[in-house]
Amino acid sequence: MADTTRVRPNHRRRAPSQPAKDDATTSRPPDHTGLLISAVLLMLAGWGGLYIVITHMQPRIGGELWLFFACLFMAVTGTAIPFVRYLNVTFTPTDSEVPPSGVIVRQSIWIGLFVLMCAWLQIPRALSLPLAFFMGMVFIVVEVFLRTREIASLRDD
Repeated sequence: MADTTRVRPNHRRRAPSQPAKDDATTSRPPDHTGLLISAVLLMLAGWGGLYIVITHMQPRIGGELWLFFACLFMAVTGTAIPFVRYLNVTFTPTDSEVPPSGVIVRQSIWIGLFVLMCAWLQIPRALSLPLAFFMGMVFIVVEVFLRTREIASLRDD
């Protein structure tokens, strides 16, 4: 019979007090369940509204344009929430907690604002690749500063 207790040489062992990464990804915090449900509703309302605006309304400068941007923001933000949650769960260390749903919503709102600003700048054809890159970097730097401050305040408590 083969010895099954042999340790593989490149296998990282975890401390017994740390939960397995599989446990962290399969069990979700209670506020994340509500977050995912609201993300689906936001996504459906946004993409449905965007479909109605594009197919049933004339392209005018007035309320139709603002309705387009509102629906685009809802659609992109709602679509980004599950992906942002997945990235947060995947890249959070096993010895720390998954960020709360407010952080995930904030990060998804940054993505929605980025897409909205790119769409707005595309109207007068002012959007360029360097401008989009630097706008994205601004959002990333602000989020890194906010997360660093939140993590530092959690460690102080």
